[in-house]
Amino acid sequence: MKLLIAVDMEGITGVTNWDHVTPSHPEYQRMRRLMTADVNAAIAGALDAGVDEIIVSDGHWDGQNILIEELDPRARINAGNLAPYSMVSGIETGVNAAFFIGYHARAGASPAILDHTWSSVRVANLWLNGRISGETGLNAAVCGHFGAPVLLVSGDQTVAAEALEWIPQITTVQVKRATSRHSAECLAPAVSQPKIREAAAQAVRKFTAGQGPAPLRLSSPVTVTLEFFTSAMTDAASVLPGAKRLDGRKLEVQCADMDEAYRSFRALVRMAAV
Repeated sequence: MKLLIAVDMEGITGVTNWDHVTPSHPEYQRMRRLMTADVNAAIAGALDAGVDEIIVSDGHWDGQNILIEELDPRARINAGNLAPYSMVSGIETGVNAAFFIGYHARAGASPAILDHTWSSVRVANLWLNGRISGETGLNAAVCGHFGAPVLLVSGDQTVAAEALEWIPQITTVQVKRATSRHSAECLAPAVSQPKIREAAAQAVRKFTAGQGPAPLRLSSPVTVTLEFFTSAMTDAASVLPGAKRLDGRKLEVQCADMDEAYRSFRALVRMAAV
């Protein structure tokens, strides 16, 4: 069994504010070690349950957060920026299933630690085929396009609930209970990381027994609707061929499938950087 572990940072053990996830801030160095340790716990649990091959995708910021020198050597890592499949880099290599470690809730969810959707300064809302989505639904749909179900998500209670809305049989690990956007009741790493390891093993065993979630497949064509924070951002993004402006801050684009939808979404967000 080949597994992709897609990793973000806002849902990692102990993370509660932007200082923790911003590379220029001193607190970031401490938190990237916790990020690596959460990932190692997921790797260990997956291997406990018989996974043969693991690829880790570093999906936060520029993709250079996980400390490779501290990563479990039984896994390989996709690191760096502008990878073809971004946060789920490696999904295109024929993986059987995926984990989402350190994930956060969509923009506007509350209470939720550092809630946002892809960009905290550009994207106000995202809809896929008319259904509001955050990064969990978006990335799970990309995994589903390639036939891989998402078996596990870790983060706060709000991203866990969001994941269950998209993937009812997913296994969730709550490493903190958000009380606002910047505060949470957190488990200590000595508690959270064994929980991640145990849940990872449980999720794989359910999958191999035929009791895990199915891949999340959206019907085609896929309509991507984006609402930006300013009309200027929408001005810039609306020049993409096929984009249809809906109002001052909102546009949509219809795509042949989820692969094209993911690429179009990323292009629109990048174009909106004005």
